[in-house]
Amino acid sequence: MDKDSLLKSIAETGYNVGFGAKKHFASYDIVDNVPGSISFISIAVGILSLVFDGLSTKLPSATLTIAGVASLCVTHFAHRKDQYDQAGRDLTQLFNRLRDLYRSVQGGAEVSAAHAELLAIESQSYGLGVSKQVFGSDWYAHYKFFCQMQHDWIDEQKRFTWRDKFPFSLRASGVILVVVALAWGGFSAWEHFDFEACFPSK
Repeated sequence: MDKDSLLKSIAETGYNVGFGAKKHFASYDIVDNVPGSISFISIAVGILSLVFDGLSTKLPSATLTIAGVASLCVTHFAHRKDQYDQAGRDLTQLFNRLRDLYRSVQGGAEVSAAHAELLAIESQSYGLGVSKQVFGSDWYAHYKFFCQMQHDWIDEQKRFTWRDKFPFSLRASGVILVVVALAWGGFSAWEHFDFEACFPSK
């Protein structure tokens, strides 16, 4: 393996390890924060509904019910919270080792020795991950990786685009939500359309 190929391999492994670290931290954040946040919002909306009649309607109530169910689903992962945190820390340490290895190869380190170290780091990373992650952690991990982690050395090789930063499932969900919102708005407008005003009877 030549130097350029090794640099590319280190960057690819760095992306996988770094993203994995942030995904575990994302799961940790969701498990740690979402149930409490939903409980607070539910109580706040319940109190405000005593003042604002609009919050007592079916849509806010249904939304809070769905959020409550989601909170119950998240609590099933609570026993893994410490595992997510520890795995995220361990993977971050490997990420930093890969960054240092990348820079050392750029600086002229011996290729075969660096390749052996890369294989050792890859082998170590395989045993650190927690297989079951919380729903939504993948989307959140994209934010945490691209906005919070120093990944410029990986970008030198991978050349990230907006498609990498916004996963397809997130983009597809956004399009579906927009279509549903437009359809709902169109249906509501059509429902309240005054036909008699436009077509008065003779």
